[in-house]
Amino acid sequence: MSDALKIVRRDAVEGGQWDEGTLPLLRRIYAARGVRSQEQAQPKLAQLHAPELLGGMQAAVELLAAAIADGRRILIVGDFDCDGATACAVGVRGLRLLGACDVVHAVPNRMVHGYGLSPSLVAELAALQPDLLVTVDHGIACHAGVAAAKALGWQVLVTDHHLPGEQLPAADAIVDPNLGGDAFPSKALAGVGVIFYVLMALRRHLRQSGAFADDKGPDLTPLLDLVAVGTVADLVVLDDNNRALVAAGLRRLRAGQGCVGLRALIEASGRDVRRLSASDIGFALGPRLNAAGRLEDMALGIELLLTEDAVQARGIAALLEEINAERRAVQQSMTDDAELAVARVLLDGSGGRPVAACLFDADWHPGVVGLVASKMKDRLHRPVIAFAPAEPGAQALRGSARSIPGFHIRDALAAVDARHPGLIERFGGHAMAAGLSLPLERLDAFRDAFERQVLATLDPALLRQQLLSDGELSAAELDFRHAEALRLAGPWGQGFPEPLFDGHFEVVQWRVLKERHLKLELRLPGMAGALNAIHFGGWTGNDPGRHVHLAYRLVGDDYRGGSAIQLIVEHCQTV
Repeated sequence: MSDALKIVRRDAVEGGQWDEGTLPLLRRIYAARGVRSQEQAQPKLAQLHAPELLGGMQAAVELLAAAIADGRRILIVGDFDCDGATACAVGVRGLRLLGACDVVHAVPNRMVHGYGLSPSLVAELAALQPDLLVTVDHGIACHAGVAAAKALGWQVLVTDHHLPGEQLPAADAIVDPNLGGDAFPSKALAGVGVIFYVLMALRRHLRQSGAFADDKGPDLTPLLDLVAVGTVADLVVLDDNNRALVAAGLRRLRAGQGCVGLRALIEASGRDVRRLSASDIGFALGPRLNAAGRLEDMALGIELLLTEDAVQARGIAALLEEINAERRAVQQSMTDDAELAVARVLLDGSGGRPVAACLFDADWHPGVVGLVASKMKDRLHRPVIAFAPAEPGAQALRGSARSIPGFHIRDALAAVDARHPGLIERFGGHAMAAGLSLPLERLDAFRDAFERQVLATLDPALLRQQLLSDGELSAAELDFRHAEALRLAGPWGQGFPEPLFDGHFEVVQWRVLKERHLKLELRLPGMAGALNAIHFGGWTGNDPGRHVHLAYRLVGDDYRGGSAIQLIVEHCQTV
């Protein structure tokens, strides 16, 4: 079986119902994703699934409504990633809009508390004396933490989107679209999407009970900028429901209506707010927010999302920029270590690859192992788990898992746990990403059990790495008009991929940037002038040749400005 990457072109049967001004290129791209109309291509908020379809919603809104009516203290507990931070900010902002007069928030510190609502975190939160604790983007696997909160006399509402285990925590109410038997049509809601849905249902409940003088209640759409950022950053599938939420949030951001903190973050990242795309969220905003939770404390990121002070927001955004630069340096060092480990141990003499990889280094940072796992998953096209000490010198390990399409990594961990009770201390996650904890002394046993599980259940056909292309672009389509149309047409993301094209080009010139990146000037028959292209990390030490076949994305060249375009190369083959 060959592991060579293959470019495969998507099938696209054009047709359907489109606005007159829709470019033929967009019609083709949408058709390749199963979209046949303008309405489906750009879903609106009016098309959202009803909040009442989520199981547990009635109990949740009754808890919240009673707490608001009685003036009780509501504590929102977030998580230390971008989804958890935006979900926390949405919860705090939304409940205050809906009349809650005493809302506080907290977030675990990755290095101190570990993931989720732990008993140690609950013990620290006792000083806040909450009446109702609300988890966002976690809680479904936090049995001990929920029990500790209940033992203190608190009510607990769990809002989450992660997959549940066999037993549910003993909360007063649980809202999670992935609970068994839940009727909500979209299982892809991010944690921030779940709490936004809870707020929509709560507003309707309060409206029906006559709580609002205008019989309508507050507008919740100002929260959609945060919903968009958390949804894109968490890499959940952008089904029609999520695309409606993300598109609405992007419209607010482009119009300059985002919250003060996000506007400051966009400015610090150097992005043009008027042309902001889902890709900008994924590659610029999300990593900067995540950096706080990875290397410092996500409380800083949440403070940014809640502030109304523009000066404070710019100061926090500048600090996050510094932390993110440090994160990039740590990530690069760890990825280099992982590359050496792969070259030294995992690749055999024939160049074959193992079915899965478990990587560990005693000097790695636990906040960055997820990024390393993702990089090595892309490098190997195999499920990868990267481990680091929970804290320097500790014997407890924290691991982050990333998978390839078609292999459910969280289910694989559940199967290992079922076959080897006690081997994994705790785990949770999704089909494509998961986290786990175990002692260092069990790492070898876990590695063997995990690789055996993957070998027994993974379809070998999934190991044939493919790039799905939307075909060739003509010389007339390689212009700024089409690049901007692609940029703004999405939102593109997980499950609704950004357009990728392929074609043959002549290499006019090439050079190496920063010893890693390949800069190309290309010529296409029938096109005047040269095309600029860059292949990040594409320098292999070899001349790319006079003629190449590229898989690439078409974007506006923000560096040159004006109507300049650039090809972002994903794969390069000499022909």
